[in-house]
Amino acid sequence: MGTSGTTALSYVVPAHNSTVAIEATLHALAARLDGMDAEVVVVENGSTDGTPELLARLQREWASPGVRLVVLTSDKGMGNAYRTGIAASRGDRVLLTADDLPFGFDDLDAALELDAASHPVVIGSKGHRDSDVDRGLLRRVLTGGFWLLRRVVLGMRTLDPQGTFVVDGAWLRSIAPQLSEGGYLLSTELCFLAERSGLVPVEVPVRLSAAHRDHASRITPGDVWQMGVGLLGIRRRHATRP
Repeated sequence: MGTSGTTALSYVVPAHNSTVAIEATLHALAARLDGMDAEVVVVENGSTDGTPELLARLQREWASPGVRLVVLTSDKGMGNAYRTGIAASRGDRVLLTADDLPFGFDDLDAALELDAASHPVVIGSKGHRDSDVDRGLLRRVLTGGFWLLRRVVLGMRTLDPQGTFVVDGAWLRSIAPQLSEGGYLLSTELCFLAERSGLVPVEVPVRLSAAHRDHASRITPGDVWQMGVGLLGIRRRHATRP
């Protein structure tokens, strides 16, 4: 798909007010990625708790020489963190996830079973029929609303463009300058650009981790309206681009 990076795999992990989750996540990544020629790029973005200090300590104490740890900062917002991490990544493949590894390593395991050249965009998808991610009636209704908005506004066919992503690193870094979303719609923007480029994302089933499943949903009905506005912005910004 593109020129080789200098490592096989980059994990990009945004960290905002992450003192509860990030230490366990980094330990899990160190264990899982040992021997895989991998790096972890953590991007702290506007935390108001002790996340920066915790990350500084974890970086000083990092004891996994086979896994490179990079700690960066960005403006507040998941999209800002992802864009910073993508630019700094060196992997042939780049995995975009959250600070609590919501699907464990289901996304990575599934992507490793696929040929990277034939499948440059793989999504750990809550929308896959075999995924185990039930989080209640309200969440399902809102998810349906989000899907309809994406289909109408952007013509997107991907069921869950806000899952985790495993992406060809060279392609991802090449289109990174086109990504402009600062918040949670960054992954939707990325998926839209992939579809428009003729790359068909492969959605793979995932299981929601117990810790992530226990978190109360922060999505409200008003978020459907905000997403609609955001999707219109994505369509407008990319309307004249090839």
